[in-house]
Amino acid sequence: MPAAIQQTYPLEHYLSILAQDGNLLQAPEGAGELEIRCATDDSREAVPGTLFVCKGAAFKREYLVDACGAGAVAYVSTVDYGVDAPCVLVRDIRRALGLLADAAYDHPSARTQVCAFTGTKGKTTCVYYLRSILAEHARRNGAAAPAFLTGVEFDDGAERGESLLTTPEPFTLERRIANAAASGCQQIVMEASSQALKFHRTLGIEFAVGAFTNFGEDHISPIEHPTLEDYFASKLMLFNNCRVAVVNLDMDVADRVLEAARSCGRVLTYSLSDVRADIHALGAVRGDSGLRARVQTPAGVLTVDLPTPATFNLSNALAAIACAVALGVEGASIERGLKAVRVPGRMEMHRSDDGRIVGVVDYAHNGMSLEMLLRELRQTYPEREIAVVFGSTGGKGVDRRETMGEAAGKFADRIVITEDDPGPENPADICDAIARAVAAQGNENWKIVLDRAEAIRTIVRETSGPAVIVVAGKGDDAFMLRNGVREPYEPDNVQLDRALGIRRGSAE
Repeated sequence: MPAAIQQTYPLEHYLSILAQDGNLLQAPEGAGELEIRCATDDSREAVPGTLFVCKGAAFKREYLVDACGAGAVAYVSTVDYGVDAPCVLVRDIRRALGLLADAAYDHPSARTQVCAFTGTKGKTTCVYYLRSILAEHARRNGAAAPAFLTGVEFDDGAERGESLLTTPEPFTLERRIANAAASGCQQIVMEASSQALKFHRTLGIEFAVGAFTNFGEDHISPIEHPTLEDYFASKLMLFNNCRVAVVNLDMDVADRVLEAARSCGRVLTYSLSDVRADIHALGAVRGDSGLRARVQTPAGVLTVDLPTPATFNLSNALAAIACAVALGVEGASIERGLKAVRVPGRMEMHRSDDGRIVGVVDYAHNGMSLEMLLRELRQTYPEREIAVVFGSTGGKGVDRRETMGEAAGKFADRIVITEDDPGPENPADICDAIARAVAAQGNENWKIVLDRAEAIRTIVRETSGPAVIVVAGKGDDAFMLRNGVREPYEPDNVQLDRALGIRRGSAE
């Protein structure tokens, strides 16, 4: 399908939007009739008739000069750079970005239903679950498949590829939504990260459904959220422009989330156990290869089959079901969509040929996620040793080293600590910090193997009896972030398969 194109408007159109937001400080005199054919924050995309937005702490005047050289006729900034082009001065460049990007693509969220998930963990899984449900619904009704955006990959109906951010910057995000609308997609399903909400990347988007799935301590650092309250408040911003709110009643903060959700036109709740919830589980049976549950919904009882034994993924499924109910999806599509779902790098199950080892590849990359994963596997496989390979990121989320180390120390029998996107830091230092947290739990059965591929081989090679081997943190990632460079990395699932002696394509 052809990609969406921006609309042509006079500069005055953009000025009025900034003024309505209370963000316009100074408009250039006599420039309101300038024809704006393109708006962008990337000087490489500038063409004749461009409105250029100067954004970011690392912005350089030379970017603006390049944009003007390519044909930019005006620019938006918090600073007058004194170039030969009209300057639109604003108070908050982040808010300006969100609104201008939305205006440039003519408010595309009015032409397709945008469904978003926010939460500390499980956002990507929820997107894949809802996408699979909506794809089945589209198939049954002869409609285009839904578009989707995750931190792993995207498909907006016109473009598809690997994602660089959980939630893209505004011009990219609005283009994805516009592409979905232009491609005839009735819905686009996405993740809404706390950073994206905090910095107004989604400011212009009208959410048809917004789901708050869970909350725990994560992303607390000088470059992310300074406090837990800031992190929480950022996530609540999802409901600022949302028609239907979906809320998990199983959260400790559910009352505060429900209070924020009242600004929406409708609220749907879900729970694993609370029968007061609009969507709730009536019971579940767990097996080695999956989970079957009966789920009460406003439209009746559904039978849900998930290709994973983890109860926390049933919670993710309930979130997706609640969103589907909000969108008017029939029960048969919900059941069939969930039965067919596969989430890359999330609770991927692999087995050795002799059945001695069950391998699990999962994206769990904070203490909350890793603890829940290990708890679930302990319940599912009570007679097996639980072994885990994991690391922690460098340059952000520094609290994960302690929380993940604590989780592994408490719930794993054997641990191999390794690298996981060390970024600007020495991976050995990160691993040492994790090891201290593991040892503080009284667990002495750990070792450090810095090379991640060798760490995976080591934990398999040193397994002597029936075991569950968990490779956590990177999921399906095909890169390792070192010193600001995304270096090629063979994904964990491929490496675990090889170590277990499984040919790709034969794993469950």
